[in-house]
Amino acid sequence: LYNFGETVSLVFWTETWKPESFYDKICKNRKAGQHTLCLLDIKVKEQSIENMMRGKKIFEPPRFMTVGQAADQLIQIIERRREEGGELGVTEDTVCVGVARLGADDQLIRTGTLRQLVSCDLGEPLHSLVVTGHLHPLEVDMLRVNAEPDALKDLKSIDSSTFCS
Repeated sequence: LYNFGETVSLVFWTETWKPESFYDKICKNRKAGQHTLCLLDIKVKEQSIENMMRGKKIFEPPRFMTVGQAADQLIQIIERRREEGGELGVTEDTVCVGVARLGADDQLIRTGTLRQLVSCDLGEPLHSLVVTGHLHPLEVDMLRVNAEPDALKDLKSIDSSTFCS
């Protein structure tokens, strides 16, 4: 917890609304060597536009963003910014940690690159995502416990006690 920067929230995108401000905060944290806790969107008691316009109190089923959906949105931002020639503080190869139902008996934790986590199924909600900053060797050892194959193979040594993806 000593090495976490500002927490961000990732929201469900729509066809006409695709905010990216969270990406900039993640990059700012990484530049400072800090990890980022990404809280993933939850939609409950949401009405369709049609029901809202007609005044019907009919609500859509609850939706919970998954780690895979969050990773996919981040990759879309990365690809768009790469096409525009922008500087990338996070890439598809950035090591991240997906967590589901943390603290529950059936919790799941997976370490992988952003690309790997797109297809990682962590099951039922609630999910969160951690984008890593600078990693201490003990953190790397702990990440190996739940790592996808080759997830940590491209870690770079910054100095004798710090790694980064």
